[in-house]
Amino acid sequence: MASPMRSLLTDPARYLQSFRLFLTNSTEHQSMQQFMERQLPDVIASIGNGKSTINVLSIGGGAGEVDLLILSKVQARYPGVTINNDVIEPSADQISKYKERVAGTSNFKNVKFTWHEETAYEYESRMNAEKQPKKWDFIHMIQMLYYVKDVPATIRYFHSLLETQAKLLIILVSETSGWETLWKKYGSSFPLNDLCLYVSSADIKRILDSAGLKYQLHELPSHMDITSCFIEGNKDGELLLDFLTETCEFSKTAPPELKRQVIEELRKPECSEERDGKVLFNNNLSVIVVEP
Repeated sequence: MASPMRSLLTDPARYLQSFRLFLTNSTEHQSMQQFMERQLPDVIASIGNGKSTINVLSIGGGAGEVDLLILSKVQARYPGVTINNDVIEPSADQISKYKERVAGTSNFKNVKFTWHEETAYEYESRMNAEKQPKKWDFIHMIQMLYYVKDVPATIRYFHSLLETQAKLLIILVSETSGWETLWKKYGSSFPLNDLCLYVSSADIKRILDSAGLKYQLHELPSHMDITSCFIEGNKDGELLLDFLTETCEFSKTAPPELKRQVIEELRKPECSEERDGKVLFNNNLSVIVVEP
């Protein structure tokens, strides 16, 4: 019998709803912010040396929260220099939030924003058709490599667009996170289809090593409060379960045995810790800085 489970990405509105709840319930952006404050200045210290314009490419820039933080650090390092910031983002909804965010601040007078409502693959195809690939001083892929069809090819392509002193910054879930445990065990039971695949820092390190690329790795501790997932019928809990399993309406469509196992797994110390009556899922992140 065909399973009624379907990928969360087949319902973009519900995906965004669950993603925004994930951001509210997790320290995801706080952890990234800490990295941007403390370590990013070193990463970008020489990307714009001797340049009058710095070109930044954001792949999967979302609603721009993290992008603007990155741009503020580039501005601080290279005051007064013109920055071209191109954003590749397939969600029109996220792009409009991004535009609102930019409009609401006057800090980016010397930044020229260009939004492309497309996927990384569509961007690559368009550039190949134009036969003049643009080079970039800084490219970042934050939490987006799960949504490409071919991870090694995507990394290879964007790495080929780096200028000589540029950097490629990748952020995704760490192999030490609860995601790794949950997905290694149950990923094959979730309706991934070709819209989403599970990759962690372990996979990226393998890809970079086999391509002979140099990189630095930083681990960012992060967690997500999933207490509501254990309250039957709780709307937030159901949305978070959707996000954790990348399944639309997981609570309603998953076979009862799978649902029971996943809920049980989420409580285990390999996935989460219990603190002050809350269940905190290990959302550790890896930042990988790739040299040109």
